Amino acid sequence: MSSVSAPSSVRGSDLLHPVLAGLISVIVNYGGTFILVFQAAKVAGLGPELTASWVWSISIGVGVTGIILSWASREPVITAWSTPAAAFLVTALATTSYAEAVGAYLVSAAAFVVLGLSGWFERVIRLIPPGVAAGLLAGILLQFGIGAFGGMSIDPLLAGVLIVAYLVFKRFSARYAVVGILLLGLGFLLVQDRVDLSELRLELATPVFTMPVFSLNALLSVALPLFLITLTGQYMPGMLVLRNDGFKTSANPIVTVTGLGSLLMAPFGSHAFNIAAITAAICTGQESHAEPSKRWISGIAAGVFYILVGVFGVTLAAVFMAFPATFITTLAGLALLGTIGGSLASAMADTKTREASLITFLAAAANINLLGIGGAFWGLVIGLAAYALLHGRLPQRTAASTVAPASTEGSTR
Repeated sequence: MSSVSAPSSVRGSDLLHPVLAGLISVIVNYGGTFILVFQAAKVAGLGPELTASWVWSISIGVGVTGIILSWASREPVITAWSTPAAAFLVTALATTSYAEAVGAYLVSAAAFVVLGLSGWFERVIRLIPPGVAAGLLAGILLQFGIGAFGGMSIDPLLAGVLIVAYLVFKRFSARYAVVGILLLGLGFLLVQDRVDLSELRLELATPVFTMPVFSLNALLSVALPLFLITLTGQYMPGMLVLRNDGFKTSANPIVTVTGLGSLLMAPFGSHAFNIAAITAAICTGQESHAEPSKRWISGIAAGVFYILVGVFGVTLAAVFMAFPATFITTLAGLALLGTIGGSLASAMADTKTREASLITFLAAAANINLLGIGGAFWGLVIGLAAYALLHGRLPQRTAASTVAPASTEGSTR
């Protein structure tokens, strides 16, 4: 795997921002989407032991694969569980036994290993024009930017404090803006007594092995949708996040390593993990570190935090989920403002592809859901179709090194 630039020595002063970027991505992940895992576990009728095992397996798997990939590539390869797959399982586990679901997890994970080893996914990624990729990313992230200000209708005081603080930090110390609102927001919640930690008890999670059962019904109704949803809803936008910030790591080892990790952790409850998309953008951009060659530290930090959560199972996951929804959405939206702006700038930069990029942006922002497949996939399909019709040809193979980053080194985002 290659990186943006040669690895450089890491001083203590270089650690703060990427470590906190990793922490924010973990908080946003657990606080924003992990409730789906608990909902799916409840639908499946899982007891506390199996639920804790699910939390353990997916957290440890995500943490270890993220550390391995970030260390090997010296790039911020952030991994996460498949959020659209977890949403799918909320309904799928109602009609599929848990043992059959575990068998389906194994089949889906094995398919990702084969996909990574084949090299096919990387070839597809290189066909996507940079402007279309940037438009897709901006469209995917737009709802998070809107969510940062939507909180004003629900919790105006908390959202207002965070927004004003972000602007003040940006004015006087842009580098510390996201760090500042994280610490200020946590302090504000503690002062208001809105985060109750009095009942917190750290308990080690114990993994529980479930013997998989393989059936044609689970293969068609769980494994196949799980594979397609994760591929189109997670791997595709996740790789475009990396490309959009100028990183060139091949998709092949990422798909292979996360597939192997999912394969190993499936018998303990993990449904699927993969490269992250939304939370990855928090770690790949300028706020993580001014120098792209130092942003890989955020991947290591996020991996360590995931492992810590996994070790203590449901306990720490519940703490993250105890944060008010407005805090999570506002924090995520403000942390992603620079990436959204940079992506829009890149999408509109080339006049030859501007209209196709704009169509991609709008289609992705519309979050179309057809045939059980989410908006990222349809946004990309519509964008590529627009490009082909406008230019009279399909996109040509693009070298990874030509993908334009969403921002330049001199920006203050």
